[in-house]
Parts: sequence; structure tokens; C-alpha cells
Amino acid sequence: MAKAKKDNGHYITRQEERAISKYNRKTTKELEAKKHQKNVDEGMYVTSMKDTNNIIEFDDLHTYFFTDAGTVKAVDGVSFNIPKNSTVGVVGESGCGKSVTSLSLMQLVQAPQGQIVSGSIRYNAGDKCYDIAKMPIDMMRQIRGKDIAMIFQEPMTSLNPVFTVGYQLDEVTLLHNPKATKEEAKKKSIEMLTQVGIARPEGVYNNYPHELSGGMRQRVMIAMALVCNPKLIIADEPTTALDVTIQAQILDLLRSVREEINGSIMLITHDLGVVAEMADFVVVMYAGRIIEMGTAKEIFLTPKHPYTIGLMKSKPIVNKKVDRLYSIPGQVPNPINMPQTCYFKDRCDRSHTACEGPYPKVTKFSDTHLVSCYLYKDTPAQENKSTEVVKDE
Repeated sequence: MAKAKKDNGHYITRQEERAISKYNRKTTKELEAKKHQKNVDEGMYVTSMKDTNNIIEFDDLHTYFFTDAGTVKAVDGVSFNIPKNSTVGVVGESGCGKSVTSLSLMQLVQAPQGQIVSGSIRYNAGDKCYDIAKMPIDMMRQIRGKDIAMIFQEPMTSLNPVFTVGYQLDEVTLLHNPKATKEEAKKKSIEMLTQVGIARPEGVYNNYPHELSGGMRQRVMIAMALVCNPKLIIADEPTTALDVTIQAQILDLLRSVREEINGSIMLITHDLGVVAEMADFVVVMYAGRIIEMGTAKEIFLTPKHPYTIGLMKSKPIVNKKVDRLYSIPGQVPNPINMPQTCYFKDRCDRSHTACEGPYPKVTKFSDTHLVSCYLYKDTPAQENKSTEVVKDE
């Protein structure tokens, strides 16, 4: 019988492959149809916040990619909040679901393969609360870029190379404010370029992206995100490929921007130093799930999950000489058809028999500090004192 190789090294028959493709087409067609419905009653996606002090509430979010090899559960039951006037850092290895979580919030997951399958993303618009996971695309366009803006990971691929910086900035204003004139849009664009620290904004306004340095392009992306005074900025690896000096400038800029717009930031990064400096709350993701979250102080001073502890050990420490940086052994498991056990057990140096059971439930150490790990399964919350403290020496 003819066989086809699967990504995880196993083989499936052509018949099984056709069955997967048929299921994918049927499922994605149904999900796409829901997103593109016209004249949808507002009651279908208007909801209420669990806590009005939050700007965003992720509630059991599932975002999958339907491939010929199987279903990739990129985000598999993620729940956390972004409070108003705060910075929430989302950390984890590449492929853990950080960016897909943010793209789900913006309804920018690559379709038709990528789809929000279930769960809620509640957005506090002030007078109303919307469930973004259920919103039609036409309605989402009114929020995206205006109330919720995103600074993408690589500005050179995010900015259009055939249009000037000014044209692309003006477009945001004209799209979300139809009454604005071209002169008003230009004035606003130059004002934003000035606000992000660009020395000659009028000149940069007429430049093309390739004429600017990496740091300048990143500033332009931040200016574009600020044009409509959003309530939430999603910063996806905002300091990637920038030198240390420019990184510091960008972080200072983001910090000052948050204060000026009185909004919130969802910061996605691999850099634990950036998270320690910027974040009020930290969410640690692994293989599409949240394995630990808490305040920055709780995560950095009293990490609980072995994965979080491993991340802390792997960061360089100033004034400490080491022969080799620590690295977590093994690799992230294949995301297709994941077993419903602890995803980290095969890489964990503290795994035991219980880890072979169902995926561990959440254990609370405080109202803000939560962890999913069998090490604390039978420990009452009030007795969960720190046993491991990671400090710079």
C-alpha cells in the first residue's frame, strides 16, 4: 500500500491522508463562513467582562492549524488577562504559541489553514465588550489598528517597500477617520514620527523603508501603531535584530508611550532581561499552553515550574564567569496530535510517575501566581512557599 511520510517521522496511508484533507476542508470552510457573515446581529459577539479592570481577557482560547499531516494545536486552551494600564510579558521558546496568541487577538491568523476553533477573547471597549473570537471580519477591521495596534516582529517585511513611510502612516489615519483630510493625516503622521524620537520627521516622511536603518524602521512601526491612540499595543519581539543601544532606546520609547496613551502593552519576547525591565505580569508558554504566570516579581524571584526555572538558568548573568551557558535538554515536542500528558515531562529533570497522567491542573500560589505542574499537585495553596529562588550573583 502506498505510504506518505508524516512530519513526526511516522507513516500514514494515502487513504488516511485523503481523510485528513477532507476533514480539514470541511472544518475550515465552516469556520471561514462564520467569519465572513454579513449583517450579523450584534448580540452574537457582544458579551461582558469578568473584571472591568481588564482591557483583554483570553478565556480557554484554542487556535489550530489544519495541515495535511494533522492538526497543529498552536494555542491549546490559553487563559490570561491584560489589565488596564499595564504591561504583560509573554515568554517561551520559538513555536510555543506566543505570536499565534497575539495574531488570534488581531484576527490575523493565516487562513484558511489557521483558525480560532473555540474559546473567547473579550475586549473591553468601554461602553461595550466584544468577543473578538466571534466577531465578523468586517467589524474587526474597525477595531484593528485603531483600538488594538500591533508592532510586528520584523519591520522590513511589515512595511511595504514600494510606498513611502508617509503614505503608509497617512493610510492608517484615513482608514479609521474618514473625515480627516490628507493634510490632517500628514500632520498627524509627522507628529507621530516626532513623538517616537525621529530627528528629521519631514524627511523620513518622504523616505522609503529601505532608506532607513533597522532602528528607524522599528520607530516607524511604533509610530504607525500610535497614530490612532490605541488602548492596547501588541509588541511582537520589538527589539529583534537591533543592537543593544537601539534596544534600550526602543524599550524606553515603549515605556514612555504607554504612559502617554494611558494604555496597555502585550510584550512578546525571548529576552528575559526585557521582560524583567518592562513587564508587570509575566505569562510563560510552552507547546501552546500556559505553564506558569504571575507578577514579574513572582516569576523572577520564585519560579515554580521546572521549565521556568530552566529559562532563568539559561540567561547570562553579569559579573559571573561560566564556561558554558545552561540550556534545557531535549526539544519542543511535535505539535501534531500532542498526547494529553505534561508536554514538558520528557525534558524535565524532576519528572516522576504522576507526570504520565493527564495534563496537570492549575495550582495557585497566590491570586496572581499560578502553575501547571504535578510537583505541587497535593500541596495546599497556603503552603506553597518558594523552594527555588533564582538570583543574579
